[in-house]
Amino acid sequence: MSTYGWVIICSFLGPLLLSFDKKVAFYKHWKTIFIAIVSVAIPFLIWDELFTKWSIWGFTENYLLGIYIGRLPLEEVLFFFVVPYNCVFIFEVLKSYFSGIAIAQFSRIFYLVFASMASFNALVFMDNLYTFYASALAAVLGFFAFRSKAYWLQYFSLTYLVALIPFIIVNGILTGAVTDHPIVWYSDEHIIGLRIITIPYEDLFYNFDLIFLVIFIHQFLGNRKISGKAA
Repeated sequence: MSTYGWVIICSFLGPLLLSFDKKVAFYKHWKTIFIAIVSVAIPFLIWDELFTKWSIWGFTENYLLGIYIGRLPLEEVLFFFVVPYNCVFIFEVLKSYFSGIAIAQFSRIFYLVFASMASFNALVFMDNLYTFYASALAAVLGFFAFRSKAYWLQYFSLTYLVALIPFIIVNGILTGAVTDHPIVWYSDEHIIGLRIITIPYEDLFYNFDLIFLVIFIHQFLGNRKISGKAA
C-alpha cells in the first residue's frame, strides 16, 4: 500500500465504523450522500485533472500505487469520495448530538468574514490560478450562506471548524509535514505562499468549496425525501 493510500484508508476507517451508531444512524443517509458526493466529485475531478495537466499541482510518484485515471493517481480520486464522506459524517454527528444549538449569529459572522477573505484573495491574486478559482467559488458560496436563512447552515459552519483538525492532519501529511517530499506539491506561481505548517492557505477555501457543495446537495435531497413522505 502506498503512503497516500494509507492516509486515505486511515482517515476513512473511523467514520465508516461509526456510521452504524444508533443515535446518528449515518448509514441511513448513504443514498443521498452517495448522490451528493458523486455530483460534486465529477466537476472537482475535472478541475483536478486540468490543474495537474497545467502543473499547478502534482504528485510525487514514490508515495503512490502507480494506478492512474487520466493524470490523477487512484488515491487522489478516492480523496474526493472519502473526505466528503467524513465531513458529512461530522455534520450529521453535530446535528444529532447538538440538536437545537443556536449559533445563527455566529454563523452569519463566520460566513461574512470567510466570504470577504475569499473575495480579497480572488481580487488581489487573480494571476494565481489556484488562489483565484478556489477563493472565487468560496466567496460566492460564503455570501450565499450569509444571505440564506437555512437552519442547516449553522451546523455547516460548526462542521467546517471541527473538520479543521483532521484537515490539518491529513493535508499536512499530504503536503510534506512528515515525509521527505510532499505527496501533493503545488506550483509557487499559482499560490500566495502562505502556509499552515506545510498546507497552502488556499486549501482552506478549496476544502470549503468541496464540503459545502456536498452537504448542500445532501441537505437538498434529504429535504425532498422528507417532503415526499409527508405528501
